[in-house]
Amino acid sequence: MASLSLRNIVKRYGIGPKANQVIHGVNAEIHNGEFVVIVGPSGCGKSTLLRMVAGLEEISGGELYIGDRMVNNLEPAQRDIAMVFQNYALYPHMTNFDNMAYGLKIAKVPKEEIRARVDKSAKILELGHLLTRKPRELSGGQRQRVAMGRAIVRQPQVFLFDEPLSNLDAKLRAQTRLEIQKLHRELGITSLFVTHDQVEAMTLAERMIVMNAGNMEQFGTPEEVYSRPATTFVASFIGSPPMNLLKNAPGGRPGSILGIRPEHLDVGDTGWSLQVETVELLGAERLVHARLGDETLIIRTHEDQGAPAIGSTIRAQPREDRLHWFDAETGKRK
Repeated sequence: MASLSLRNIVKRYGIGPKANQVIHGVNAEIHNGEFVVIVGPSGCGKSTLLRMVAGLEEISGGELYIGDRMVNNLEPAQRDIAMVFQNYALYPHMTNFDNMAYGLKIAKVPKEEIRARVDKSAKILELGHLLTRKPRELSGGQRQRVAMGRAIVRQPQVFLFDEPLSNLDAKLRAQTRLEIQKLHRELGITSLFVTHDQVEAMTLAERMIVMNAGNMEQFGTPEEVYSRPATTFVASFIGSPPMNLLKNAPGGRPGSILGIRPEHLDVGDTGWSLQVETVELLGAERLVHARLGDETLIIRTHEDQGAPAIGSTIRAQPREDRLHWFDAETGKRK
């Protein structure tokens, strides 16, 4: 295991004044054994950042350390990392055992040790009964476990995961998330996990890096990022449904945007006067979409509160201790 240090990491394509910079000075200190998730929308640079850590993309500026070694100029094989890809990257003509063992065979690890490592990994991942089969005989979730097993047998210092759950259906994604959490608890290997899914990020991360347009918007625990978003982008991206961001709320401040989470608006006899536009029924809770002047917001309510009629007027009181204020020009937290 090892720590991971990203020091002002920059990525540019091209040279000179026409160079296209896609990663803008990312700084992050990832502790030994920590599970960190990089999350952001498509095209924000998260996979590019991961590929620079892996050595699959050249670093244009800054320094990358794995443990106490600066690895900017090291080949991927010299970095002591293992990567799990979105598309599994399994050899279809090989058995699952041979897929997991392939890297060890190339490294000329003794056969007895290969068998021991593969068997141990298969036990952790509950793959023992599938080792003699080929990838085409497995479900998507099982194939992803084989891909993780191939990474585990390497005994790397750092695990890198590039959107490994995006090809799975919703049920399998939830199940595999639990398996990854269990795996990290058992192995304790430093891990960097990329996803566009903020629910995945919130449930898996010990800390998370929120990326937007090549910039690191915030780095913190899921609780910190959710409770004290650093920017309006983080506030709108993290949370389902997202934070309400209002430019013209009653009692607002000049040059500011007011943020309030849907669960921190209490429907009752006092507060803002709102016109109900639509109601989403989600089992035990409801999402009430309502208009406040020329802006729309969402209120999260529970089934015992009933569902207001569409077109009706309701009142909702924002909790004063849950208000967030952002600069209207920069979007940064005040």
